[in-house]
Amino acid sequence: MDNKKLTFSALLIALGTMTGHLIYIPVGVAKAFPVQHLINILSAVLLGPAYTVWNAFAISLLRNMLGTGSLLAFPGSMIGALIAGLLYQKFKSKGWALVGELIGTGLLGAVAAYPIARFLMGSGSTVFFFVIPFSLSAAGGAVIAYLFLKAVEKADSLSFIEDLN
Repeated sequence: MDNKKLTFSALLIALGTMTGHLIYIPVGVAKAFPVQHLINILSAVLLGPAYTVWNAFAISLLRNMLGTGSLLAFPGSMIGALIAGLLYQKFKSKGWALVGELIGTGLLGAVAAYPIARFLMGSGSTVFFFVIPFSLSAAGGAVIAYLFLKAVEKADSLSFIEDLN
């Protein structure tokens, strides 16, 4: 394991866990969490798909253990993280990481959340109920990630980012 990637991953997991109770938008039984999408995209671009999925899982698990998340965080964040990481790895474009997060969380993760909401959480929601809230949350996080990555790119003063790749 790469110590720099592991350390940066731990920092992102801590950030995602600690902001879980501060920045979220309640949507029925779900909690839209734009910081998670920001972290997914940063992880995809800076760490790669495996770390990205691990970060999403760890944040979801810790938030649920602390009572600041919901079970819906698992499919939403992990599928978005995987797609963002794979698309960035394939195309080496931040834009593709953003698209991957939007499609992975906003559509695929939202549809995958349905059985969890229906059978484990007792929600009477329909299959596509979570698509709009998950998409809005992912879009918010994607905009923040895009602005952050552009700022870092312009500043070019964070040499550790180059070392991560």
